[in-house]
Amino acid sequence: MGKFLLVVIVFAALVYAVFWLIERRRGGGSAARRTSTPPQPPRTVGPDDDEEFLRDLNRRFRRRDQDKPDQ
Repeated sequence: MGKFLLVVIVFAALVYAVFWLIERRRGGGSAARRTSTPPQPPRTVGPDDDEEFLRDLNRRFRRRDQDKPDQ
C-alpha cells in the first residue's frame, strides 16, 4: 500500500509540474509576479476636457462674432 501511495504522489507532482510550466510559458500566474501591467483601455474624454473640441468651439464663436454686424 505504501509503494502505491508513493507512486500516486510522484505522478501527481509530475503532472502538477508540467501544467505549472505550461501556464508559466503562456504568461499566466498571479498578477503580483507579472513585471508588466496590462494595457489600460482608452479613457473617455468629456467635451469639456477635450482640448481640440474647446479650440474648435472657440474658433466658431470668434467667426460668429466677426460675421455679426455691429449694432
